[in-house]
Amino acid sequence: MPALLRAARELDMPPIRSLLEADGLPTEDLQSAAPEFVVACDGQGRIIAAGALQCFAESALLRSVVVSPEARHAGVGSRLVRDLEHMAREHGVKQLILLTQSAERFFAHQGYRAIDRGDAPQAVQQCEEFRALCPASAVCMAKSLAPSP
Repeated sequence: MPALLRAARELDMPPIRSLLEADGLPTEDLQSAAPEFVVACDGQGRIIAAGALQCFAESALLRSVVVSPEARHAGVGSRLVRDLEHMAREHGVKQLILLTQSAERFFAHQGYRAIDRGDAPQAVQQCEEFRALCPASAVCMAKSLAPSP
């Protein structure tokens, strides 16, 4: 059965946090940054993947994209990214930025390209994840979004 994607609810935050921590992704600013999460659930309703947007006017940080090990290589991550991109377009976002230490190839397959960290929009550069939580060794990637039809 394919994973069900839906907007995250407050009660989803503990399992989301557990998934992120298990994958070594930052969680320190989740409450203060209040990113908008989407989750993927399996047939039993368990959260098997998550991802979020942190919007800054016409740009947004695509962050916290994680898929549980048992659900990898089944297309869940790609579906999640497409859903987040659709959500970003609905918010008027024209460019998505992300930082990754281990998924550069995955995101390149989704149409993201590596950019210099200093070329990211200033508002994105000022967020805590960008400034302090992701190491300087993380690859910065960007994707321009066409408007929703």
